[in-house]
Amino acid sequence: QVQLVESGGGSVQAGGSLRLSCTTSGSSYRTLAWFRQAPGKEREGVAGIDDKGYAVYADSVKGRFTISKDNNLTLYLQMNNLKPEDSAMYYCAAGPPGFMAANLQSQKYSYWGQGTQVTVSS
Repeated sequence: QVQLVESGGGSVQAGGSLRLSCTTSGSSYRTLAWFRQAPGKEREGVAGIDDKGYAVYADSVKGRFTISKDNNLTLYLQMNNLKPEDSAMYYCAAGPPGFMAANLQSQKYSYWGQGTQVTVSS
């Protein structure tokens, strides 16, 4: 059973930074990812990282966000130079067991956390 718990969200001004964390259990050898969903919008992929450490990013966050994970299977999302359009509920997600290339296709992720809110003011 995979369990995911996000933390680190909050309110910041544009240009600020936040680091999201996702503590995981049962996520060994799985691809992990961050998604976000703003009110009235569809869920979108932000960043994903596979078991080999290869990462992919949405174009909208490239150069500003960094996804990483540690040996304790905690997933991170370092978000710099935040913009108001980054405001959303952020979710971490885990894919199926075994290798899956990093991707941002939500239908390929089976397990989801409850989310953490990020609000960026102008």
